[in-house]
Amino acid sequence: MSGSILHWPRQRARSLLRWARKQKDSGVLLRAQAVALRARGRPVVEIADVVGCARSHVYRSIARFTDSGREGLLDGRRHNGSPLADQRFRETVASLLWQSPEDYDYPRPTWTRELLVRVAEEQAGIRVSVCTMGRVLRRLGARRGRPKPVVRCPLSDRQRRRRLRAIKTLVDELPNNEVAVYEDEVDIHFNPKVGLDWMPRGHQRHLLTPGVNQKAYLAGSLDARDGTLRWVGDCVKNSGLFVRMLERLDEHYYGANLVHVILDNYGIHHSHETRLALLRLPRIRLHFLPPYCPDHNRIERLWQDLHANVTRNHRHTDFLELCHDVASYLDAVSPWLPGRRPVWTETRHQRDVAAPHE
Repeated sequence: MSGSILHWPRQRARSLLRWARKQKDSGVLLRAQAVALRARGRPVVEIADVVGCARSHVYRSIARFTDSGREGLLDGRRHNGSPLADQRFRETVASLLWQSPEDYDYPRPTWTRELLVRVAEEQAGIRVSVCTMGRVLRRLGARRGRPKPVVRCPLSDRQRRRRLRAIKTLVDELPNNEVAVYEDEVDIHFNPKVGLDWMPRGHQRHLLTPGVNQKAYLAGSLDARDGTLRWVGDCVKNSGLFVRMLERLDEHYYGANLVHVILDNYGIHHSHETRLALLRLPRIRLHFLPPYCPDHNRIERLWQDLHANVTRNHRHTDFLELCHDVASYLDAVSPWLPGRRPVWTETRHQRDVAAPHE
């Protein structure tokens, strides 16, 4: 079959390649290159290596050209009409991704490509293959990810927006002689947090966990102006930890008329011990975020970076060593600026082990 194209004149092979480039189809050009190389006497194994395809593809390209000439190199699907997965179909799939199969009376709570094919056919009247649905999802930029658990705020939308707007106004219009900080607590577990990591294909890294978990607790404050971090630690998470954080803020910002503390509604922030402490710390003002709105507390992002850089997948065998690394990291990243993701690049031998803050 391929014998009739052997030993073409060089000009004829160039003419075929010029024609293939005008088609503006990478598949046509690849097939034409295979035919042109074969016509110049190159072996099929070498052609497959040069063009970057399988040997079977080279054989098929030569056979198509021998049977039908240039027309045989064109995409055979060009006469199939307009593609089924058009803009309207993609919009239908995009709207489905904002919903759940349960909204369409299917008991399964998560989408699969097969289920998307079925529901999209019901909504748009167009049946596509599972592979085509995969291409549609890639074109839409869809991804498979873990949902984020959230709790519904008990306040009305109007009350929630009003409280958030008041806090934003406070931070944006803060006088020079006043300070605003975001405060929150974080747990440090000896039992490592499990997270994604790069590893060789076919190998799953083992993460040794302690027999008995140990915990430490931090209370931190993030300056709304310059990202300065202040924190205290303890082995218990109670009102005493929070009060020591307030005392540290009062001591550090001794020149400020008022220290505004933006925080969540955790129980230790409302306790009797906290209220008594506020009486002897008159410059401290607490501003509570709406319930279950952690995304509006800027220090939450810092805690995520702390876990990513220190506690996630850690291999410490001594809990005190883990706590020292946490302390060193927090001291190293202050000031922490919103939008910047600090990377802890020092080795353990280069770090100065920080003493726990009192």
